[in-house]
Parts: sequence; structure tokens; C-alpha cells
Amino acid sequence: MSKWYIGSGEKSEVVVSTRIRLARNLEEYPFPAKLDAAGKKQVNELVRDALLGGCDEDLSYIEMESLTRAQAISLAERHLISPEFASSVNGRALLLSEDESVSIMLCEEDHVRLQVMEAGLALDSAYKRADSLDNALSSKLQPAFDERIGFLTQCPTNLGTAMRASVMLHLPGLGKSGQITKIAATVSKLGLTIRGAYGEGSSPSGDMYQLSNQVTLGISEETALNNLKSIAQQLVAQELAIRGQMVKNPVWEDKIFRALGILKSARLLSGEEFMQLASLVRLGAAQGIIEVSMEKLSELMVDMQPATINAREGRNLDAAQRDELRAKAVREALL
Repeated sequence: MSKWYIGSGEKSEVVVSTRIRLARNLEEYPFPAKLDAAGKKQVNELVRDALLGGCDEDLSYIEMESLTRAQAISLAERHLISPEFASSVNGRALLLSEDESVSIMLCEEDHVRLQVMEAGLALDSAYKRADSLDNALSSKLQPAFDERIGFLTQCPTNLGTAMRASVMLHLPGLGKSGQITKIAATVSKLGLTIRGAYGEGSSPSGDMYQLSNQVTLGISEETALNNLKSIAQQLVAQELAIRGQMVKNPVWEDKIFRALGILKSARLLSGEEFMQLASLVRLGAAQGIIEVSMEKLSELMVDMQPATINAREGRNLDAAQRDELRAKAVREALL
């Protein structure tokens, strides 16, 4: 089965993906930080048994301690788990669908971090799937919930709906025109945040930005989703307007064709250089300047990350070895 990100969806020329994440804790157990190894194992197995066969998703159960470090970090590179979850695997487990559109972290900051990802702008359908999984879980296990403050989570900023909805945006126009700082200040007043592709503190590698809701308390899931969708659509319109002007400039057309030429011929490609060049090629493909598959670019932007290359090769490569393998794989993909 192909992975969820090898596809396209609504507004996919700008919106790369949509993610819905729900945090849940079991009523009878303390938060993971207060659980010993036996307690974590018990929670993991309870959630596993509640969901395997009890929902419409085909899920596999993975104990994180069974993975190599490269395999664990590769999961974080693919946004399936958090970097923190990858860094400390003791007592942790993962439920993962074959196409990787559903990933459920067990005993991270909360007992359950349930995540659904889909291509393009797909907040409604992604939420529907996440809600179905949540219902399957709560039909077997009692979530920690308070009538006044909603779902109980270890971090107070997640109280209430305990839902984080986000869209991954490719914003070369807004980014290169220096408007992101202004946008960040504006959306923060609306209960949203915009930051790098890997969340707080990360840089926007390849002009990829993550727009997500910040407010979870005193607001419904529907309101939060509608607010995020509205702002995302406005950013799409602004980005496309800027792109329309950019591509009329021969300088940008030249940058796009040069980027494609390098990707098709380079013998060494660092991860950062690849992401910068791929961003330009994706811009050219989205604007119809060059004929390159957007789906292929999306796949490469995932598969060419450092730990993912190590995991695929089954060994720890140094940077130079990865750069050579990355360049070869990109050349072959773009032939």
C-alpha cells in the first residue's frame, strides 16, 4: 500500500498536508511521568486491545524499544511521532496504519496521542477519522474528563478539547517576501500559531510551515477547525497571488530551472540543499512552469531525510555517504 503522502488533495499546490491530533488519558492511571515501566506496559496493552479490531483502521502495534535509533528518528522525520518520543523509547509503543496516515503514540506526554494525517486541506475528513478512533477508544476505556475543563492532560495548554489541528503549508512566496513574521503576529491574535515544519523552535526547511490552533479550552472542535480552515484559505490566496507575480520575473524562472538541473545532475546533495532546491522545483511544478510530479516531490521530501536514509540502508552512514546516496536517489526519481 502506498503511503498517504504520495497523493494530492484540496489546495495541494500550497497545502501539503493536514493533521489532527487528540490527547487522551485513562481515568484510572496517573500521567506517564508518574508511571513505572509496568504501569506503562499495562496502559499500552489496554489501548492496544481496545483499538486493534475495535476500529475501522488496520493498525500494527510496535514497541519502540524494538526499533533502532535510526528507525525511531525516521518516524519523527515523517511526522509520525514527536522527536521527544523518539529520543526516549523506554515503556513506549506505537499503533501505526500501513499507509502511515494514522499513528498513535502510547505513553508519551499523555497516555494516548492519536494522530490522523491526510494530503491537502482535509480538516473535516481527518477530524472525522480521528473522532471515530477516539469513540472506539472511549467505548472500551474511560478517558480522564472533567465537565468544567474538558479532557485532562499533563500539559495545561491542552486542556479542553485536547485537540491540535494543523496544516503544512509550502510558502515560498510569503517566506521569501519576508511576510511570515507579520503573519505570525496576526494569526496569534486569532488563537493560531505558524512555525517551522517540525513545530516549536524548528526552522522552515524548504519553505514548509505549520499552521495550527493554540486554543483548546473554552472552544469547540468545530469552531477551532473552522477558524483554522478560514485562515489557511486566506494564506493560500495570499501565497498564490505572490507566486503569480514571482514567476513573471525571469530571475525566478531561472532559479526554478537551475534548481531542477542541479537535482537531475548533482552527485552530492546535503539535506538542506536538497530541501531548498526541491522547494523551488515544487513552486515551478505547482505554477505549471516545469513538468515534475508533485506527488514524487512530496515523496522525496520525506524519503531523503537523514535518519530515513539510514533506516532504509540498515546502517549508520556519515553525512558524505548520505549526500551521495541522496543525490543518486533524486537523480533516478527525476529521470
